[in-house]
Amino acid sequence: MLQRVAALAWRVVLAGGLVCGVGLLPWLTRTDPAYTVLKARSAEREPTPEVLADIRRQLGTDGGPLHMLTGWLGGLVRGDAGRSWISGADVLPDVTRALGASLLLMGVALFVAVLTAGAICARTLRLGARRRLGGRRGGGSLSAVLASLPEFLVASVLATVVGVQLGWLPALGWYGPQWTVLPALALGLPAGAVLGRLLDDLLPGAFGEPWALAAAARGLTGRSIARQALRRCVPALLPNLGLFVVGLTGGAVAVEQVFDIPGLGRTTLQAALAQDLPVLQAGTLALVLLAALATGATRVAARLLTGPALRDGALSSLHRPTPPGGGVLPLVYGALLLAVVGFGLARDPLALDTTERLRAPSLDHPFGTDALGRDLLARVGHGALDTLFLAAAISAAALLVGVLLGLVPRISAPLVDTVNAVPPVLVALLVTAVAGNGTATPALAVGAVAWAPLAAHTSSLLRQERATLHITASKGLGAGRGHLLRHELLPAVAPPVLRHALLRLPGIALALASLGFLGLGAQPPSPEWGLLLAENQPYAERAPWAVLAPAAVLALLGALAVSAAGGLRRRPTATSPRETEAAERRSAVETEQEPTGVGVR
Repeated sequence: MLQRVAALAWRVVLAGGLVCGVGLLPWLTRTDPAYTVLKARSAEREPTPEVLADIRRQLGTDGGPLHMLTGWLGGLVRGDAGRSWISGADVLPDVTRALGASLLLMGVALFVAVLTAGAICARTLRLGARRRLGGRRGGGSLSAVLASLPEFLVASVLATVVGVQLGWLPALGWYGPQWTVLPALALGLPAGAVLGRLLDDLLPGAFGEPWALAAAARGLTGRSIARQALRRCVPALLPNLGLFVVGLTGGAVAVEQVFDIPGLGRTTLQAALAQDLPVLQAGTLALVLLAALATGATRVAARLLTGPALRDGALSSLHRPTPPGGGVLPLVYGALLLAVVGFGLARDPLALDTTERLRAPSLDHPFGTDALGRDLLARVGHGALDTLFLAAAISAAALLVGVLLGLVPRISAPLVDTVNAVPPVLVALLVTAVAGNGTATPALAVGAVAWAPLAAHTSSLLRQERATLHITASKGLGAGRGHLLRHELLPAVAPPVLRHALLRLPGIALALASLGFLGLGAQPPSPEWGLLLAENQPYAERAPWAVLAPAAVLALLGALAVSAAGGLRRRPTATSPRETEAAERRSAVETEQEPTGVGVR
């Protein structure tokens, strides 16, 4: 009971610190919100000292940040979130409407993500149900491509092709259910690809567990075994599913911008840019509460799906030692990526030739040219130095921080929820306020949130691994916490988390690209990939190669990351007598396991 109270207090402190930090944004940026509000209300009015002082009195900022925060919190207790500094309207109805639009979009996008994940896992489920899985490793270059597609690029292509050219679905506005289809596809396809890859990675271990073998021997249908295999694997992914729920609500800023959706992410971004603090604080608080609800729901669902086996330590490990998967695909993808970068580096990315504007791909310009006649291959190649190296460095740091914090879930779980509740764009604005607008701002902003999914994944896998029978047997034989962590838990958990980190590598590059697309990252004439997409987006209909070139390289990076991750497996190393004894003990207890706990019903 005391631990639950402490965890709740820690969550309240983190949420309060976040809301207060957002409320201090004008003082952190050392700008006068009165001037910003004046320009938003009346751009022609002269900002005299008297006018600015009168606006400060209206806003309540003349008493300082502490007075303003105290007044806002006091009003919140009474159900009053204040009035917008720009429009003068009540904040709560506007934020509630924006939250409703985002929740509807999130629900449809989540449905698309689940269908996409199911399609990616369909072959593994079918082979596992027929006992023909063998040594198949989770793979799929298609899932890598889907996970690597920038959401704003998918949104723009769908809006241009499906909405405008073909006229099948509306491409702008938010007036009914049919307006949700295209933005939901833009959000759900990449998210579903990531979830499908993570699930496909766990399914072979579930089909190899004793309960699955016993169920097959008793004559149960393959469909029942596949259904129970899903039930066995889903609890390990539910924390990340909760993160996706919040991310699809508050992090869909670029998609909401493309389709002109009045969602919470876009509302929060506009409030942050205009320094409309009441709207910004209310939107941030709504995201924090949504994150808390999503986390609580996923934990309850995980306990219900796992049953008493988690409490009784009666699970078997999903991460048994297996030989690493080989193949030539990583070499092929890596060679193609190096070739693109190498040929691009040999060209000048800044050379202008207005007579060659928007030229189609040719021998002279294999990727075509942009609106200023610059060679796109050169710009993609030089942009890789910034995008790829920066994304790799952020991924490595996120992996280290995520694993370390995942080992202490009581501390990291509330922190993960709070961090995930903040849209990356808002993090970028906060980082810009503290550190200034420089080349390191996007890296700091993305790195501040990139570790959260890995920490949640680590904690979830450790929770299930600690409940396995061989860990219970090792404890009974006197193994200490340090020995279990070094020789049993980390060797089992590290490979899937590392594969998850590699799967997230294109996502890190996409996050950097998204900030560039929204104007918060690199600035012209930098060839950073996000900026390339943003610069060439207006010409997507006339010159699609200008957008497809950097998008194709991003997809190639995703295929490389996923195929390389397939070779990261827990190796069967039982070299010392002690390790041999541990391996034999694990095999013995799992062989004797009855099909109970998460077994077939």
